[in-house]
Amino acid sequence: MSAEEEPARPGGSEERVRRVRLPADRRTPAAARALVRSVLAEADLDELLNEALLLTTELSTNAVEHANTELDIEVVADGIGLTVTVSDFAAGPVEELTVGVRNESAEITEVAERGRGLLLVDHFASRWGTTYLPTGKGVWFRLDRHQADPPERQAAVAEARTPLGGSQHSGGAENSSPSAAAMSELMQTSPDPYAEDPLPEFATGLLTRLAEMVGAAGGVVRLDRGEGQGSQVLARYGRQPREGNELLRVPLVVHRPYAGELELDAAPSAYARPLAVLAAERLSLHLENDRLRRADVRRQAWLTFLAEASELLAQSLDVELTMALIPQLVVPRLGQWCAVHTTDEWGRLRLAASSHADEAMLPQLHKVLQETGPESIQARLREASRSASQLPLSGPMEGFAVPLIARGQRLGTLAVGRHQRHRHDPDEVSVLEDVARRAALAIENARIHAERRRVAQTLQQSLLPPVLPVVEGIGFAAEYVPTGDDADVGGDFYDVVPLPDGRWLVVVGDVSGKGVQAAAVTGLVRDVIRVLVGDGKPLPEVLARLNETLVERGGGRYCTLALAAVAPGEGHQLDVALHLAGHDRPVLLHGGGGAGFVGTGGTALGLLDAITTPTAEVPLGPGDALVFYTDGVTERRRGRELFGTDRLRDAAAPLAGYSADVVAARLRATAIGFSVEAPRDDIAILVIRNDTI
Repeated sequence: MSAEEEPARPGGSEERVRRVRLPADRRTPAAARALVRSVLAEADLDELLNEALLLTTELSTNAVEHANTELDIEVVADGIGLTVTVSDFAAGPVEELTVGVRNESAEITEVAERGRGLLLVDHFASRWGTTYLPTGKGVWFRLDRHQADPPERQAAVAEARTPLGGSQHSGGAENSSPSAAAMSELMQTSPDPYAEDPLPEFATGLLTRLAEMVGAAGGVVRLDRGEGQGSQVLARYGRQPREGNELLRVPLVVHRPYAGELELDAAPSAYARPLAVLAAERLSLHLENDRLRRADVRRQAWLTFLAEASELLAQSLDVELTMALIPQLVVPRLGQWCAVHTTDEWGRLRLAASSHADEAMLPQLHKVLQETGPESIQARLREASRSASQLPLSGPMEGFAVPLIARGQRLGTLAVGRHQRHRHDPDEVSVLEDVARRAALAIENARIHAERRRVAQTLQQSLLPPVLPVVEGIGFAAEYVPTGDDADVGGDFYDVVPLPDGRWLVVVGDVSGKGVQAAAVTGLVRDVIRVLVGDGKPLPEVLARLNETLVERGGGRYCTLALAAVAPGEGHQLDVALHLAGHDRPVLLHGGGGAGFVGTGGTALGLLDAITTPTAEVPLGPGDALVFYTDGVTERRRGRELFGTDRLRDAAAPLAGYSADVVAARLRATAIGFSVEAPRDDIAILVIRNDTI
């Protein structure tokens, strides 16, 4: 029959015709099989089921793969047999079946593309042919209940259908032979979706059925997943194929990094290679699914890794710690070794941190990284930093260098050495580039934080006296603990200022809020007090003028203040004139034991136009001490519990008789030890003690 002939359609009242148009989708072969199965059931042609499903699957799959257009499936059944036509809408001729002896050296993909499908049609169909229309082309086949083949064709069919170790049978049911059923199963079986690793069992079953169909003595399927372990045996049947024998080898059609091959120790036959190609393609389909599934799982693992790495890098605001953490994240998951170099203001690279999977190799790694020369790793690192691009590294420490760039600033390079068993794949390179970006941003953030911390510390120190004065008979001691966020300037301060009349003025204050604005107000309060008391103004007037200044220039911030003018009294006594402007009352620690609060509360500064600050006279006998503090001590929190003033008084009571330095240090330790958390507010403690004997 020529390619232009239309399929013969026996007439009759029992003729059943079904037509359907299906999309070019991977589910189309299954839909076509369902259509054929329903027509065969209605026409009572169940004995043709295996061959019909096999050929329908082959033609519809080929049309989906190569035409990539919609498909028209027409199924005609009558009392004699079945005719199926698969048409597409693509231009171009149908690949013809190669007749005669095929070139065994041809590429297996070429054999699969040009001969396998029509070869199976020619083998099982009673008749077949092709159709050409203005809109496209198609292939049809006819299956009859009783095929009258010539003796030579019957012998070839019987040889192809005879299972290994089985016997031949003749009769009217030749169309439903075990070979046809096995080939249909060969195309429709799938791995167990609930098995932990279903591919080995599936490949073994597929290889076993294939070997039995072609009479192979042995076979093996080898697969290399590109994980550095080389080619591994995925499935085995019978004896190990020997290299001396004439082996049938079919490569698996899979994408990189997968690569594999199917080998059969089989005698040459007309259908051995097409059937092996069919099995290899079926296995390759599931291997591709496995590759995509593993790639998806791997990408999800990389995303999790990047999220965890970002979290770790974000938690560190110390430059040295951040750079030391980067190699630990990379090795050994992404490389055999890793080195972080930073760039100084002159553009020179300095090794900041490094790591190696084998710690014994670190000295050699450092030696190689320090070598100079046009071909050295040091030169490649400088080039990567200058060009801001990824560069490969050669020599004894192979790998590649990625620049560290954050906010347009070139911070250095991240050098990573490849694994011993395999090179970095594109996914790993992308992950490393992402790690380099996140690491550079973390380093830059740590540098900015370190600069802010230095500025805050410098500003904070400028608001506190560098040393306390040494006065005969009077002991001064102070402790200051900044807030846990040492990048912010607190509003707590203290000072000891000499007065023109020979007395000493002790100042302890707390400006509301934190940061630069609070520091500016703190400096304003400190300077105004020094200027006014230097002019000899009395303390009530000093507080009144300071209140006016804060109302006008404080920016809405207020200040609590404790002023104490200390002067020698009669005998060995110290006379203290105490003024409290909204500040907590100090603790009077008696030298003979016991502690209590002294002073009268007043109005905080900067809130009201007029204030009241009563004066309290507090005499200090020999050994007595007066403890001033800020709310960072009393509001120290442990869960819902506060340190409080009562606990401070109780902690000070046992310190009677100790020097001012010891009292201040012990109270500081007690307040800090009250909670495991870092201080949320500044802690300032100042102690005045009568040291006369």
